[in-house]
Amino acid sequence: METTVETTAQTKGQKASHFSTGLAMFAMFFGAGNIVFPLAMGQIAQDKNAFGITGLLITAVFVPLTGLLAMLLFEGDFQSFFKRVGKVPGYLIMLLILGLIGPFGGIPRCMTISHSTLHACGLEDLSLPLFALVSCVAIFLFTFRPSKLLPLLGFVLTPLLLLSLFVIIMKGLWGIPPTTATLQTRWEVFSKGVLEGYNTMDLLASFFFSSVVLVSLRNGQAADKIPLNENKRLLNIAIFGSLLAACLLTTIYVCFSFLSSGYSNTLPDVPNHQLLGALAYHILGPYAGMVAGAVVSFACLTTEIALTAVFAGFLHKNLFKEKGSYTFFVLVTLVLAFIVSSLHFEGISAFIVPILQLFYPALIVLSVANLLNKLYGFQPVKRFFYGTIALTLAVQLLL
Repeated sequence: METTVETTAQTKGQKASHFSTGLAMFAMFFGAGNIVFPLAMGQIAQDKNAFGITGLLITAVFVPLTGLLAMLLFEGDFQSFFKRVGKVPGYLIMLLILGLIGPFGGIPRCMTISHSTLHACGLEDLSLPLFALVSCVAIFLFTFRPSKLLPLLGFVLTPLLLLSLFVIIMKGLWGIPPTTATLQTRWEVFSKGVLEGYNTMDLLASFFFSSVVLVSLRNGQAADKIPLNENKRLLNIAIFGSLLAACLLTTIYVCFSFLSSGYSNTLPDVPNHQLLGALAYHILGPYAGMVAGAVVSFACLTTEIALTAVFAGFLHKNLFKEKGSYTFFVLVTLVLAFIVSSLHFEGISAFIVPILQLFYPALIVLSVANLLNKLYGFQPVKRFFYGTIALTLAVQLLL
């Protein structure tokens, strides 16, 4: 009897771990780009939104999921993952990606989206520098212990975020106006959806979020110090969490895009980065909209926490070989992010987007090749990777 009770309790604990990991991974991914670009897609696509959101889901959900699963099969060892394109080029690509998702792109972009959302909800006197400074302090307090990230995100912040998004979506869909017709063709809308999915940068984040998840699941222990069966169990939890996060992101993206397409005439002159705040204010009213705006800021905060942990951890362990403290590199990351946030969302996007459009297709090819390598022993990768970069560059020059 005691054995049965113990087994049941263990099973319940494992299920809780599976779901909390999935919720935490959703929270890590759901940041600035995941708010802006599905909403922007709905405004662009209007009555052809089904085609636009399909294109976006390919590059904003399916592709990052492929990268995440591939990296999990590499057990979060991103150096081995990127070394397959060459030791030096692989290292440079890692630095480029970490810079884009870290203090030179992803983190400050989240700060500006949070600020824009609150501004659209009524906090018009809140300055961006002050908000970015407060955000940096909050990120620091949550980041200096990376092994505690998953419980914090999975059990505390994500349920609050999902509840707020559910209220906005259900209330908005209940009284949604009819969509207007667009003169664009279905293919044009689909193509724009694919490109908008690049801008979420989720594939780039997926390469490094896997290591955050595995470190937290292992409670900071090295993989070689954990029994093989336990390592496999933790890997299975991470894979389940990835699939759950992908399902949640898909649901949010589809709902956001249809909300935006329906309310496109109501909010015609609202900038992309203020759309969610304006929608929340319009759908829920000023007071409830303010609460929703605050929760969206928490959504961006969860992504900022994860990205800061990734970038600071790389500086500490890989670049500087643990010379200096992890806390020091967290501070360095946040100072850089604070400076870049002064460029605002449009300024940050101006230098991120061209880089993404050049390298994203090649990184998709790398993810697929590495996934096939782990599953079926597929070896060729360099010719496909560099060939894709050359082809993408040629197409961009011709267009």
